[in-house]
Amino acid sequence: MKNYLLDSLFINMLRLRAICPFSWRVFQFRTCSCKPLISQMITCTDEEQVFDLIEKNKAILSEKQVECAFNILWQFQKQKTSFLKNVDCIRDHPQFLTLHNLATSQMEFMNDDTLVNVLYITQQCATEAHDLVAALVIEAWRRLERFDINVLSKFSSCLAKQNLYFSPLMGKIADIVHRNLETIEDLRLKSTLLLMSEELTRQQALAVMGAMEEMESRNSHLIKKIASILYKHLDNYKPIELLRITQALIFLHFQSKELFVRLRELLLRYLKISVIPSEISILVYALSILPSSHLDEVGISRIEAILPQCDLNDLNGFATSVLRWIHYDRKCLDNTTGKQLKLLQKLDHFGLQRLRKCNNLNLLWEELKSLKGDWFAESLLEETAGTLHRLMEEINYKNVAEIASFISRTNYFSTLLLDRIASVVVQQSQKIHPYVILDIILPFSIFNYDPPQNDEFFRICIQYLNSYLSGLDPLMLVFLGYSLATLGYFPEDLLKAIFNIKFLAKMDSQLEFLCSSLNMKVQFRLMELNRAVCLECPEYQIPWFHDRFCQQQYNKDFGSMNGAQQQIYKMLAEVLGGTNCVKASVLTPYYHRIDFECILDKRKKALPYGSHNITLGKLPETHWESHTQITGSRLPPGAERIALEFLDSRAFCRNIPHLKGKSAMKKRQLEILGYRVIQIPHFEWNSMALSTKEARMDYLRERIFGKSKS
Repeated sequence: MKNYLLDSLFINMLRLRAICPFSWRVFQFRTCSCKPLISQMITCTDEEQVFDLIEKNKAILSEKQVECAFNILWQFQKQKTSFLKNVDCIRDHPQFLTLHNLATSQMEFMNDDTLVNVLYITQQCATEAHDLVAALVIEAWRRLERFDINVLSKFSSCLAKQNLYFSPLMGKIADIVHRNLETIEDLRLKSTLLLMSEELTRQQALAVMGAMEEMESRNSHLIKKIASILYKHLDNYKPIELLRITQALIFLHFQSKELFVRLRELLLRYLKISVIPSEISILVYALSILPSSHLDEVGISRIEAILPQCDLNDLNGFATSVLRWIHYDRKCLDNTTGKQLKLLQKLDHFGLQRLRKCNNLNLLWEELKSLKGDWFAESLLEETAGTLHRLMEEINYKNVAEIASFISRTNYFSTLLLDRIASVVVQQSQKIHPYVILDIILPFSIFNYDPPQNDEFFRICIQYLNSYLSGLDPLMLVFLGYSLATLGYFPEDLLKAIFNIKFLAKMDSQLEFLCSSLNMKVQFRLMELNRAVCLECPEYQIPWFHDRFCQQQYNKDFGSMNGAQQQIYKMLAEVLGGTNCVKASVLTPYYHRIDFECILDKRKKALPYGSHNITLGKLPETHWESHTQITGSRLPPGAERIALEFLDSRAFCRNIPHLKGKSAMKKRQLEILGYRVIQIPHFEWNSMALSTKEARMDYLRERIFGKSKS
């Protein structure tokens, strides 16, 4: 499941800042005699006794007593042997919800250390408490500027546990350190702060370095200071921590031959003694990203010895490292490349064997969920799909969103799996959390696929969404609207929730808190949804308001034609009667960009554009009267406007030549704009049947005029 906590986090931050600016001052005098109850909690011998105290005293529990309850429950957890079973016991206990609600209501009264401590423990023993975690993070964000270094370090660790590595909060943490060094004019105070950095523990230094990596810090003085602390503690770090240090230092362009030599020594020392496959995979990966690194025969033998015990994550880690070494060693003409290629073949073999032996979908998912990279896609994807087919009866409401998300990520089109997903949703919709509906809809949108029971499937999804519109994250609503529009569904309630002044104002205020890539993705999806609604549902009377955005993007993003497009352009000029009869890189109303355009009169003869044609490589210009005009495009009676699009591999699924949703939607909308759309798939254009110029010319004539050369 995707991590939607990040999205909801920043929205709720804004809400809380707006409505709760005075809450801290109003309640700062709150007092309560809490020692007797805390003493009782400390003497408890098991979880039930703690929960019994919570039940009896829930009306009077203070923030300190809530923290104490969390601490004691966590201590009990650490003493147990069956960790997962006892986590379930805590999480599913009816009084845990009471404690959960008390923490939510009491958190603004907690001191900084208590707040972050409760957040940390909640993450450890209640992984499903997303709303409490989000609320605690929001409150911590309000106080971030006043946190001392210890609280700041622990809070950054909590964010890392939520995989919020790219969140602005992580950057903010590093910025606090950065700002303290950059903006203080008093040299004595600045010197004191740098001496304070020397007092950081190894874990605090690691957290600061990680945060500096996230914010792409270029403060060389601070980087050098933190690196010196890391170097001092280097012998005490675990393999995974050594990997994080290596990644951060390389990303921050830190150069120190002494430090990197020491890192390599430690990694190799761990590699010789480690017997845990996942740890060995981490060590090998860390070695592979060190400057001027290579894999010797000892390293190859160490990997080979552990392969039978590896899961798919370990194998993928090894493969990624080996591929990096092969690339490096080829440049250096190293004689170990042949052995590395044989190792890669062994990795393929063990990966395939592991998939074929798998007989439990949930166990398989634990290995699949974080896999990425070229090796998996090229070597294991087909077998993985086969394994999912074999185990698809195990897909249920608990894992359906995860499997759907995986299918979307791999670009592998399987009607069997998609039909099973739709069936589970239809049968078990009330058990599915509304936050995962986007994950479920996404593969159907990406692959442009309607399941056999599509009417019921989408009706249930849309009806379910309508029930939770007010509680869903606004960013999610935009992505949901776009995904449904790709499939040709335009739920009125959802669109009304998105296209109103209040929502759009909120979106604008949110975007500044997002990383640049997510910010731009949200803006593009909103624009594409706006365009789809204007073209396909004009009866909703939703205005088009993205002219300025589109002009800015096309002014800076216009690119040159690729080789195939240049070939097609030259041949189109010959087929149609000259370069003045074909227009390249055209922007249509509503800013669809098409590769080529031509106009045929009623006798199927190409009409020339005259002086209006553009020079290749320059920004395309629309030649229609308006960016939103659909009719009245000044064509002679009986003439037709033709759009020709070259479709590369991105327009199709990985495993079969099935047109994906984005290209299908574009074709649909161009037809609404009055075009006859001709799509030229890359596998047809580059096929043996079209290996000669004459064959390609005939192909274009057939597609445009409906006949080949006589």
